[in-house]
Amino acid sequence: MGLLSGTVSVTRFNVVVPPEGPDFDRIQFWAIDPSSEVRERIGTVPFEIDAPYEVGQGRYAFRVRIDRIRPDGTALKERLKELIKAEMEATGRPFVGSKTRKKLRELAEAELCARQAPRTRILECCIDGPLLWVASTAKSHLGTVLTLLRQAGVEADFKAPWLDEAPETDEASDIVIPKEPGESVLGCRFVKALLEEPEVMVEPETGSVRLATREAKVSLTGAVLNELFHYLEAGAEILSAKIHVGPHLMRFDALSYRINGLKLEPVRNEHWTVDLDQRLEQIAAVFEVLDGKYAALKDRLNSPAPPPETAEAPEAVEPGEAGEPF
Repeated sequence: MGLLSGTVSVTRFNVVVPPEGPDFDRIQFWAIDPSSEVRERIGTVPFEIDAPYEVGQGRYAFRVRIDRIRPDGTALKERLKELIKAEMEATGRPFVGSKTRKKLRELAEAELCARQAPRTRILECCIDGPLLWVASTAKSHLGTVLTLLRQAGVEADFKAPWLDEAPETDEASDIVIPKEPGESVLGCRFVKALLEEPEVMVEPETGSVRLATREAKVSLTGAVLNELFHYLEAGAEILSAKIHVGPHLMRFDALSYRINGLKLEPVRNEHWTVDLDQRLEQIAAVFEVLDGKYAALKDRLNSPAPPPETAEAPEAVEPGEAGEPF
């Protein structure tokens, strides 16, 4: 999944870019030399070979390339067994010590890595004025992108409505405790309130919802509506949900305000920069709808539930009043 084609998984950031632009030369990608002992390389490459990074006023399109060489786990175990057997035969000992085993494991890894090509992962990104769009929601990948951009002189912070302005609501929860930067229980409550909107609904047939209760985390799949509302009535918080927002189907990560698997209209133009323009417009439009919903619903996100109505006890009636015999 990327920014240009297919379904989109995307995270937004607020960015501050130097006046001269990011220093991409400082973070450019260099391939791993086959004879090198290097196991990992990370850097930026243009969207297309020899294409410029700056593709518009204040817009920089780039890909973060991650090359890693990792030995296959099963092959590593088998090669280690062979080396241990050879070591015992050479020394005549019935076992090998922990230090020797560690050295043999390192030797096995080196042998396997020398014959293995790196695995490549590409993360498509675009700085568009004050925003950074990253085609991933994986925490490890996002951390890699932010660290790399910091080396290029770009400062980036997670973007969510509760981060853009100080929240007026209390974020305390005895069910959900945010652990990552930018996360907030307000996102969980936003999704719950969002489901009451007429143009928003949980996917009814192939749904997927993750909830947190006081006892455990719960995953629902399939036709989830009945079970979902039972959990919500019991006080559960929504962590993520596959939802329809108008014509758009997506999986919304409530705590971090990120989108997974967003289906968009395909675009095909003569040049990839035109495709990028249109795709960013589509993605930004979806976030604009969500931001507008949050602004309209934020006053309800932590409003205390009204106490259940109870029937008033009848007033005491003295003997002799209406309905009572003398």
